[in-house]
Amino acid sequence: MTLTHCDETGAASMVDVADKAVTQREARAQAYVYMSGETLQAVADNRLKKGDVLATARIAGIQAAKKCSDLIPLCHPLALSKVDVNFQLQPGEGRIYVESYCKLVGQTGVEMEALTAASIAALTIVDMCKAMDMAMVISDICVLEKSGGRRGHYVRQGEG
Repeated sequence: MTLTHCDETGAASMVDVADKAVTQREARAQAYVYMSGETLQAVADNRLKKGDVLATARIAGIQAAKKCSDLIPLCHPLALSKVDVNFQLQPGEGRIYVESYCKLVGQTGVEMEALTAASIAALTIVDMCKAMDMAMVISDICVLEKSGGRRGHYVRQGEG
């Protein structure tokens, strides 16, 4: 097996994407933030001392996608054409569902940007709510779907 992110000496190296096809690339990722019912209701009612949790988390997720290459060493800086972060309050499960979407036309995928957006949005929810609920848990961060590039379309099994 040939490692793609190592040079001939085994040192970490950024992949050269110059010869890759320019295609439209998209990715969706998710995260869940589990919290108490009281905290979830406070988020829904916009009653937290730090302000509007979901608006702040949305902006944080968008900013995070744009900064992905600054955070993850071997990621390429990308000219994203679209970043979206959305939330579903799921009181029956005691959680907030976070879903991110990233898109560009380029030579490398946007999975890491989508994962970074979902992760940072979830972390921001925790930061905004921690004064009320220290027992929150972030889980199930994963790529839901990606398209474009040599490997084509991927949809996580059971999603869709």
